Amino acid sequence: MARVVNVCGARPNFMKIAPLMRAYQAYPHLAPLLIHTGQHYDQNMSDLFFRQLRIPEPDVNLEVGSGSHAQQTAQIMMRFEPLLLEHRPEWVVVVGDVNSTIACALVAVKLGVRVAHVEAGLRSFDRTMPEEVNRLLTDALSDLLFVTERSALENLRREGRPDEQVHFVGNVMIDTLRFNLTKAEQSTVLETHGLKPGQYNVVTLHRPSNVDDPATFRRIADALEVITADLPTVFPMHPRTLHNLGRLGLAERVQRLAGLRIIEPLGYLDFLRLMSQANVVLTDSGGIQEETTILGVWCLTVRENTERPITIDSGTNTLVGTDPDRIITAYRRCRAQAASKPPAPELWDGQAAERIAAILAQHTPE
Repeated sequence: MARVVNVCGARPNFMKIAPLMRAYQAYPHLAPLLIHTGQHYDQNMSDLFFRQLRIPEPDVNLEVGSGSHAQQTAQIMMRFEPLLLEHRPEWVVVVGDVNSTIACALVAVKLGVRVAHVEAGLRSFDRTMPEEVNRLLTDALSDLLFVTERSALENLRREGRPDEQVHFVGNVMIDTLRFNLTKAEQSTVLETHGLKPGQYNVVTLHRPSNVDDPATFRRIADALEVITADLPTVFPMHPRTLHNLGRLGLAERVQRLAGLRIIEPLGYLDFLRLMSQANVVLTDSGGIQEETTILGVWCLTVRENTERPITIDSGTNTLVGTDPDRIITAYRRCRAQAASKPPAPELWDGQAAERIAAILAQHTPE
């Protein structure tokens, strides 16, 4: 049997790895091994996701924890290398664009192990984003590149990647959404927080460019002051964001906003239910841009760029940056009309993981 090591480490990875672990079951000659780096390690950002998404218990947890980019990446590499030397896999499969992605890809390549990158070719063209650097480097190292949208195909061709290494397969994040949507409808999160469908907004913010700089965070808070006064607005707050509110002296300002409800991070099913019934979602998350596209929910992306242009083309997502007037104008436009559910982007049909597993099986001797 051929060993296939699958790496996950942060919350967005969990939704991408879950359908892959199911899809491998169709290929008896593939022996998947699941490695959790421990990049996200609290219950709501790790353990709960594994249970709700029915991901098998990790075979190994590297328990790296938090730290600077250099510290975290180095720790992952140091702990991952002995594991690869022990198991000698045919493939290392990495997903997304977090530190775990590039760290494990780099270790694998140095040891002569082939790398497959799921969600390859996405580009924001903004190298100040740590995720953009991770994407570029991981794609440069990978032997198989699995692509979610056609813009990524063009990016990889422009970067000189040979066509035979690049495969347009669809979006594993959407596999997970479609697989769990009915189950999420049973969530009582709206009742728990006294919310009515379509009568509230959702906010998520975690990117350093937004939550590390006090001037930027204040501009976003200025916009939220208007938005939260219009409709109740739920903010499941990332631990990094919560920490920075206090560090930057903004906690009292944000907590005073009328209509804003700051809550703990939610599990996948509760958050999917919350997002699916929202009036508008304001976010700096790449994955949420994709999920709102499928759900037909207005999304305002609090960034100047996106690596997922298909979400803009589909019509539900708008880049609003951090200028308060721009955010408020876009919000009022959304409030004036109901979002229509656009056609799903090409191959976002819930079968991406099956395509990936089939290609890996073809490239792996029995």
